Amino acid sequence: MVKAIVGANWGDEGKGKITDMMAEQADVVVRFQGGANAGHTIKNKYGKFALHTCPSGVFYENVTNIIGNGVALNVPVLMKEIEGLVEKGVPKPRLLISDRVQLVMPYHILFDECEEERLGGNSFGSTKSGIAPFYSDKYLKIGIQACELFDEPYLKDRLENICIQKNPVLTGLYHREPLNAEDLFRTCMEYKDMVEPYLADTSSFLWNALKEGKTVLLEGQLGTMKDTDQGIYPMVTSSSTLAGFGAVGAGVPPYEIKQIVAVSKAYSSSVGAGAFVSEILDPDRAEELRRRGGDGGEYGATTGRPRRVGWYDCVASRYGCRLQGATDVALTVIDVLGYLDEIPVCVGYEIDGKVTEDFPTPRLLERAKPVLETLPGWKCDISGIRKYEELPENCRNYIEFIEKHLGFPITMVSNGPSRDDIIYR
Repeated sequence: MVKAIVGANWGDEGKGKITDMMAEQADVVVRFQGGANAGHTIKNKYGKFALHTCPSGVFYENVTNIIGNGVALNVPVLMKEIEGLVEKGVPKPRLLISDRVQLVMPYHILFDECEEERLGGNSFGSTKSGIAPFYSDKYLKIGIQACELFDEPYLKDRLENICIQKNPVLTGLYHREPLNAEDLFRTCMEYKDMVEPYLADTSSFLWNALKEGKTVLLEGQLGTMKDTDQGIYPMVTSSSTLAGFGAVGAGVPPYEIKQIVAVSKAYSSSVGAGAFVSEILDPDRAEELRRRGGDGGEYGATTGRPRRVGWYDCVASRYGCRLQGATDVALTVIDVLGYLDEIPVCVGYEIDGKVTEDFPTPRLLERAKPVLETLPGWKCDISGIRKYEELPENCRNYIEFIEKHLGFPITMVSNGPSRDDIIYR
């Protein structure tokens, strides 16, 4: 069977930990979209890791990890990540890369940097990892699939055509040096040597694994609000973050996805620009939550930049769970809130004087103000608790209040950074 682990919100919900935890009972873990522009933070017996491209099953020797065709693959970043794991004592992961995966090229990163610089104060808050230019090229049909690295005459022709298309923009709009097809070809040959040991027909591999009754985890990057179609467009990523796309980005039949775990943080956080209704605007209150949050604070696993933080948003989360098709909700980092006397929760949006509990379109979202309901805090450390009934009453009330407003079952509660810090309901 196939299980998907995806984000219900803006990303940074703690999906890496949930995948790492569930991978213990899995046979295959697949990254199905996105690139190295976001990270999954995992803490286990080997140490603390921020994975950017590797699937979160790499810490288990019995798991086959797959980078699916839907991923934006930055080859040198992946190789460096694998080396970093091995250097910290992690056994070299069993890894397969789809032969249909497309490559992030150096010019994608260059165009990303140039465009963010051109936009200035109106920028999208990109991590400048080349993701938007990569996906643009993919749908313009000028992307480079990994399998093309092995057909050199064909590849050279394609690179020549890419230079013809890109150089007028690069030189005329951005005032940069033009691309050189021979230099790009040499780079591609370096990438070829790096990926060759890992390339496989991963869709066929997964088909056979499912026929044999194996368990497959699909791991998504970011969350619903960053989905290209259903998110806070245009302040979104450039791929689909939804579980439904997992079938496409991994190459499995959609009917095989039997469980969808939507991960939602017990408060809200977001990296990058865009509407964020429940954001804490008091800088001191925001900084305290940011400092206490997560494992080492609310700072991007990839960029290190401070995340915007806010109260739990029932409107956005219910929408996020619905779009993901959640069968289960994993509520994470609830232990962080133990310092608060009272905890506000966003239960509705006020837009132009009217209150709604439905998540609006992006332009209306920009005008939304949070409708907050305040719950009493529990004022104690709940880390180490493993049974739900042993949580403080106010903590259980907080969880059940959120569950009621979501309309989706919270079956897992994470109360610490390690894989064992989990309560099942």
